[in-house]
Amino acid sequence: MSWLILAILSAICAALVSIFGKLGLQNIDANTATAIRAIIMAIFLVGVVIFQGNLSKIPLIIGEKKTFMYIILSGMAGASSWLFYFLALKVGKVSQVAPVDKLSVVIATILAIFFFGEKLSLVNGIGVGFIALGVILTALQ
Repeated sequence: MSWLILAILSAICAALVSIFGKLGLQNIDANTATAIRAIIMAIFLVGVVIFQGNLSKIPLIIGEKKTFMYIILSGMAGASSWLFYFLALKVGKVSQVAPVDKLSVVIATILAIFFFGEKLSLVNGIGVGFIALGVILTALQ
């Protein structure tokens, strides 16, 4: 159950990103705001790693070439996602942009089935279908 608590906390924090982001984007460039946000995130996360005593693990991760390549690709995908997200927030409604962004759940599920051979139960499949339907309905507002 710890995964569920962590996932709920993640969802709450992600929701606050949308609200604080929309408030902060009123009169500024979205890409510049995203870059500043990334710097703040990096400083915060390095602080967490230092606090946990894991700073010495960084060279080990960099030394694992394949792992490091996937981390780089993940970082680039995440940065691109946030650039597009903040651009969308700048011109759109949070109540539309945030739900459409959650189409990533549907896409990630499809990719997990393809790349990792993950199986969905009928209930999981219906839930993912409802997410897709919800995205469509919120985009039509």
